[in-house]
Amino acid sequence: MCIGIPMQVVEVGAGHARCRSGAEILSIDTSLVGDVAPGTWLMTFLGAAREVMSPEAARRSLAALSALEAVMQGRPADLDAAFADLIGREPQLPGHLLPAHLHPTPEPEA
Repeated sequence: MCIGIPMQVVEVGAGHARCRSGAEILSIDTSLVGDVAPGTWLMTFLGAAREVMSPEAARRSLAALSALEAVMQGRPADLDAAFADLIGREPQLPGHLLPAHLHPTPEPEA
């Protein structure tokens, strides 16, 4: 399973940003998301920013990751709170992962 890590931009450079996750600061490639400013939240994976996140989305992701870490260490975690967006519904695949027959096909131009 691939897990992205929310990180907050601390300092900006050309094509990269120094980002913080907890006490760790890493250089993150920002070429996929474009220009960012200090304070911006990024979803990162393998040293690259994959998307710009709202502070609320970053908070939710960090809470879920914290709950996963607690469970893996045998500590109690409030999974219902950490994964509230998944309670009572089936998770949905993003459009680019849906089978081709489920993608809407644009009408050809006349």
